[in-house]
Amino acid sequence: MANDPYKYFRIEARDILDELGKGVLDLEKGPPAPALVQRLLRYGHTLKGAARVVKQKEIADLAHAVEDALTPFREGEAPARRDQLDGLLKLLDAIGVRVAALGAPVPASAPASEQQQPPPEAPFRTLRADVEEMDMLIDGVAEAHVQLLGLRRGLTTLDRIRQLQGLLVDQLRSPRTQRAANGAGATALAIAEELGEHLAAMTSAVTPGVEQVDRELRQVREAAERLRLLPVALMFNVLERSARDAAQSVGKRVVFEATGGDVRLDAPVLGVIQNALVQVVRNAVAHGVETTAERAAAGKPAEGKVLLSIARRGNRVSFSCSDDGRGVDVEAVRRAAQQKGAHPGELPGLGPQELIGLLLKGGISTSRRVTEVSGRGVGLDVVREAASRLGGELDVRTEKGKGTRVEIVVPVSLASLDALLVEAGGQTAAIPLEAVRQTLRVASSDVARTADGEAIVFRGAAVPFAPLSRSLVGSDELVAGRKAWSAVIIESAGSLAAIGVDGLLGTETVVVRPLPRLCIADPVVGGASLDAGGNPRIVLDAEALVADVRRAQPAQPVSSPRPKILVIDDSLTTRMLEQSILESAGYEVDLAVSAEEGLQKARRERYGLFLVDVEMPGMDGFEFVERTRADPTLTHVPAFLVTSRCAPEDKQRGEDVGAQGYIVKSEFDQTDLLGRIRTLVG
Repeated sequence: MANDPYKYFRIEARDILDELGKGVLDLEKGPPAPALVQRLLRYGHTLKGAARVVKQKEIADLAHAVEDALTPFREGEAPARRDQLDGLLKLLDAIGVRVAALGAPVPASAPASEQQQPPPEAPFRTLRADVEEMDMLIDGVAEAHVQLLGLRRGLTTLDRIRQLQGLLVDQLRSPRTQRAANGAGATALAIAEELGEHLAAMTSAVTPGVEQVDRELRQVREAAERLRLLPVALMFNVLERSARDAAQSVGKRVVFEATGGDVRLDAPVLGVIQNALVQVVRNAVAHGVETTAERAAAGKPAEGKVLLSIARRGNRVSFSCSDDGRGVDVEAVRRAAQQKGAHPGELPGLGPQELIGLLLKGGISTSRRVTEVSGRGVGLDVVREAASRLGGELDVRTEKGKGTRVEIVVPVSLASLDALLVEAGGQTAAIPLEAVRQTLRVASSDVARTADGEAIVFRGAAVPFAPLSRSLVGSDELVAGRKAWSAVIIESAGSLAAIGVDGLLGTETVVVRPLPRLCIADPVVGGASLDAGGNPRIVLDAEALVADVRRAQPAQPVSSPRPKILVIDDSLTTRMLEQSILESAGYEVDLAVSAEEGLQKARRERYGLFLVDVEMPGMDGFEFVERTRADPTLTHVPAFLVTSRCAPEDKQRGEDVGAQGYIVKSEFDQTDLLGRIRTLVG
């Protein structure tokens, strides 16, 4: 505060001025609502008080004048007059100039026009300074999360120590150990059990705290990243005010509307694009919208419309501004170009879009006279320069008597979007939620195979279908090789596609960053985001993904079905985990909660493999395998034992009863398990 005593006052004052400006424009749209006027009066009073706190008497006096000007509207009986609203807006402009000058004095010798107009990018300047602080916060949170991950690894080691302590206690309790210890075994067993109690207490004390810190760090990072970005709605008031002032200057009636304000972008992008859009809006009013008399003669409403639509397109954002006016007079452009020295022989052969291309090059104006808002031929120069500065594209489309659309499409360095997180091919990917139409479970039998590839039926129509892993890692995974898929229906540019994924992980707000320049990625990848630990995750481009799925693909050969596997375990968690792993790999799975139930199922069904727990109530896994080896109808079916027991004698017993594999739960490796299963049963 000592270095900049007005820092927080400027932030608060700009927010209040923004709300006051929006409210005054709302007053113009009909009889003032008492609640709206009361809210504006509170804003004015708050601004007056804050100005007095920082000893800015001139601003406080102007805020008091705003209160006086608003007071007659309290009853809301009649619409506010244009001159009253003009007076209010001039007061707000005067306050804005003085707020902007705090900390950056305007020289006394500066032209009066400079003292009357706030800097074009003023709303974003303070926010840019705060962005640097946000970056530092995000970096700090990421570093804290890295340290937390180290602590998590320590907890995993602690769990392993507890497992070893449990095995030690089991070993010390065995009669063989007790006899060999000659009485000392009881002491060792007591020590081992006490060690187990301390380890359990430590785990119970530390684990909840780590989980809570993890959750809070995630929340802080998400909040900071969203604050790092600004909603484009911040510039709507400025643009509406520009449309109003331009219309008033040339004696026209115009309504400004905007959509897509929830799109969030990096502050520098907004600063540049706002300047360009102000010029586009002013051009639409000055050149596009007709006068009231001309609109009446053309059968149009008295008020012209200027519409701004903002939408995301993968890693780019489109700003489209259209009007319902007369359209660009291409013949006037031709005449203006000729007057500027263009070769007369070239102009007659140019079509409408080529003439608009000349207009975009700058220096040409179709206005017959110079006014405050048009006539110098520099308007579209500003727009073109902004698009170029941001590495974007500028496109103008016009139709005589119908209006003109100016579209600026720019890439974004950072953007925030809601996404559906999915898992495919061992990777986590984010799909923009705005492109997701539905998620559903699709059986392999629901996928139709044609000469053009695979498709599923969605809402009565065939929709192309493909596994996401094909696009991400070039996998040759067969649709027919799996029992079922989680499918995501996505839409882009009116086209639908269905992608098969391994799992749906939920929705999340992600901040999208561009890929590094040297990074080679498939076109379906539109950018990357970071998870709470700072690890990168790919963000998919919905438009490219739909195009990729809809490309004609040769029909995949139908593979022979994989054998069914029987999982026998009394633990629900273990059963569900093993079922998930096996089904994701394309195997059909049956479950049994005891060896007795498993034996009954084995005699009724045909299985390619038994996956059996050892320690179960009643018949254990050793006995189950032993009985199947003795049964002529089951002896050919391989069996894997899955257990927490890792003693050499247990492994030897498993081999003795005829098990083909012995898997220790503490050493469980999914890749190794699937590899061994494929070797045995395919």
